[in-house]
Amino acid sequence: MKKFILSLFASLLITTALWAQSQPNPADTKVKFAKETVDFGKTALNKPVTVDFEFTNISKEPVLIEAARASCGCTTPKWTQEPILPGKKGKITANYSANGLGQQNKTIWVKFKGVESDKELHLTGTVANN
Repeated sequence: MKKFILSLFASLLITTALWAQSQPNPADTKVKFAKETVDFGKTALNKPVTVDFEFTNISKEPVLIEAARASCGCTTPKWTQEPILPGKKGKITANYSANGLGQQNKTIWVKFKGVESDKELHLTGTVANN
């Protein structure tokens, strides 16, 4: 009986994990990003880096970015403030201060109006002491 219960529990756990991975982000039904991860390459310590995350409104209604926040204070996102009409493009510009050495992985969460979950974008690269 214990084996049956453990097998049932394991099956339920695996099914739940697979189902959670297969669910698309609701933002993906509204916008399509050219790249969700941008690698800025290699830069020098304390040399600011700026990258753009461009996207297209693939829905049939205007899309508005309510907010964008970064995983640290060293990254500052700015975004298109006006509604993006269907078929039109918008962008999020991330300014990274490059104040830490080594491989860098920063995250930006974007909140679209009317979408429950945030869209996650990634900024990566290497900062060297040059």
